Amino acid sequence: MAKGPLLTDNPRQVLTHRARSLLLVIDMQEKLGPKIDGIDEVLMRNRVLLDMAGQLDVPVVFTEQYPKGLGGTYPDLLTRAPGGKVVEKIHFDATAADTLLPVIEAQGRSQIIVTGTEAHVCVLQTAMSLLRHGLDVRLVTDAVGSRRPADRDAGIARLCDAGAIGMTTEMVIFEWLEQADTEAFRRALPTIRDLVR
Repeated sequence: MAKGPLLTDNPRQVLTHRARSLLLVIDMQEKLGPKIDGIDEVLMRNRVLLDMAGQLDVPVVFTEQYPKGLGGTYPDLLTRAPGGKVVEKIHFDATAADTLLPVIEAQGRSQIIVTGTEAHVCVLQTAMSLLRHGLDVRLVTDAVGSRRPADRDAGIARLCDAGAIGMTTEMVIFEWLEQADTEAFRRALPTIRDLVR
């Protein structure tokens, strides 16, 4: 069957593409991290996504909630994205102070891949605002966390009901890569193996 033109602009029917993606890592901060349920798994998946973003030229933005009190982003996450921008904030919604949106807009990317903590507070409020601004929000459900699993699950469910697209880390990676037998895929294999161990 011959391929015809794409008939939809519905984000739910469009795969994630690295040329349209920006990875937004929300509040992965050292003093908050130990309080997050399953933080080791959340950190591992953020590391994998950051490594892949670096290999595939996907821009990265970090937010930090009141870093004087909660500390900065985990240093090993920052080193994985040397060109990443860091946006400090005091609002739970990172777009509220007009600092995050200009950074995102400057990158010219419409698919915002969202990870971080806490799923039911800063991740939820920021992603809801990004949706209201017409951005295509893709929530990496296995790379977000909260102190309590019930809060994480409620935050994920509410965001997906609001229009965010729920994805896993592997879904993002394989959609970014598009196909096997490429140099990008060969470079990614060690990172993929780390993820599926």
